[in-house]
Amino acid sequence: MTQTHTVASRKGWSLREFSPWSIGAVVICIIVLAPILAVFWMALNPTENIWGHLISTTLPRYLQNTMILMLSVGLVTASMGTGAAWLVSRYSFPGVTWLQWALLFPLAIPAYVGAYALVDFLEYAGPVQTGMRAVFGWQSARDYWFPEIRSMGAAVIVLSAALYPYVYILARAAFREQSGAGEEVAQSLGAGALTRFRRVGLPLARPAIAAGTAIVMMETVNDFGTVDYFAVQTLTTGIFSVWLESNNAGGAAQIACVVLLLVIFLVTLEKSSRRKLQFFSLTTRHRPPTQTPIGARWGWVATAACLVPFSIGFVLPVSVILSHAMGNAERWADPDLIRALVNTVAVGCVAAIVTVLAGVFLVYGVRLSGRSLPKLLLPLTTIGYAAPGAVLAVGILIPLAVIDHKLADFLETLGFDTGLLLTGSAFALVLAYCVRFFAIAQGAADGAMGRVSPSLPMAARSLGRTRGQTLREVYFPLIRTSVGSALLLVFVDCVKELPATMLLRPFNFDTLATRVHDQASLENLGDASPGAILIVAVGMIAVGLLARANR
Repeated sequence: MTQTHTVASRKGWSLREFSPWSIGAVVICIIVLAPILAVFWMALNPTENIWGHLISTTLPRYLQNTMILMLSVGLVTASMGTGAAWLVSRYSFPGVTWLQWALLFPLAIPAYVGAYALVDFLEYAGPVQTGMRAVFGWQSARDYWFPEIRSMGAAVIVLSAALYPYVYILARAAFREQSGAGEEVAQSLGAGALTRFRRVGLPLARPAIAAGTAIVMMETVNDFGTVDYFAVQTLTTGIFSVWLESNNAGGAAQIACVVLLLVIFLVTLEKSSRRKLQFFSLTTRHRPPTQTPIGARWGWVATAACLVPFSIGFVLPVSVILSHAMGNAERWADPDLIRALVNTVAVGCVAAIVTVLAGVFLVYGVRLSGRSLPKLLLPLTTIGYAAPGAVLAVGILIPLAVIDHKLADFLETLGFDTGLLLTGSAFALVLAYCVRFFAIAQGAADGAMGRVSPSLPMAARSLGRTRGQTLREVYFPLIRTSVGSALLLVFVDCVKELPATMLLRPFNFDTLATRVHDQASLENLGDASPGAILIVAVGMIAVGLLARANR
């Protein structure tokens, strides 16, 4: 009996270990992690090692500017997002009902679109300086002082206004989940509003604030359009410069490794902060905090405080872009714009579908396998979301080009002149999107499947359903809402992605993001505005989804 049981166990182990689901899960993990590993390999084995030259010349400046920008944006967004979240969750003031949702709208505006709008609004020929010269009678720029628009400070403002909703949405959820009893006790002990925020609300919400700030800082490192437009040299712009201008992929990979190490440090710091700061409710009767009405004067001050980030992050960019779009109505019929729209929708849809299907397959395969290797690789697949698009482009394009040339040579020996199938098409772009946003699909699938009772798939298997039929007939009807949300969010992120798209797009292939950047870089905001409006419109769909999910 013991020997039979042992044989059966070994047989079961073998079938489970080498099932198509577990093998597929491991393959997906390897594909997602391959670009990151390729970056490190290229950095350690460059064709021309310029590491010493980088350290002695440009790398310190790139790193210094990146750190200053990252820390400044992190500090501003943490303050702005946390303050706005505290106000709308704790107090009742004029406009709070719509402001709590309006504060999410800047998520729909890519930071580079905000940069174009701010420069157009504040530059010498813009409405602000033109109005100042008309009012005060100044004749030229020599007659008055105006701050430099294309500068580090302006980049901090634009990025903060575009990214603070990441902190706001997490902090607001944390404040709403806190019990109202703690604040009432503090108030009964004579603690004022500021003291209650500092001693009660803030410590309980600190893990959520840290998570949101870490996301903001990673997005700041990833940004290319804003810093390039404001002429701020960061590690990301350094990757573009060394790769495209100096034609040195190994040097670009070495800078990319510095970016990756910085991102890994941020992720580790964020996870460490959440592990060390854990708070639990000791009562089973949770009563959420109530919104306290405040006086008219301070109420309008709170309204103004919430309107500032909303205005800079949403109202200003949309107003400027809309004014250009309405003044150049003929641009909407431009064949290049229509072609860019078709390319964007096609590539975004393919990438979103592939990413979500792969995410569902991976999570389901890991759950079925029960082996340690897939479980170990599962959390590692989320690193793609933290890796900047320029870093992924380095890790994808160079190895893919080698494979593509070997494939073309092989097919040519068989009599097929196909050219470059992988890098000459949108394949590399779709792959970059899948790796970059895989964490969204994987997280949505994992969370949704975790909410399905284990008894349901067990019952389906006992009735003779295969694993594939169980996924299709039991899991999918229960997780389709989460899967649909992930599909939309991945698509929207693909539409807005700029660095990876610029480096990996095929020749003469434009998306809305690259078209807007190219036209705005030429100071042609009139041609850029229709594409920017389309990007914003797609982003608003995602914001509506987030608002609905966080009611």
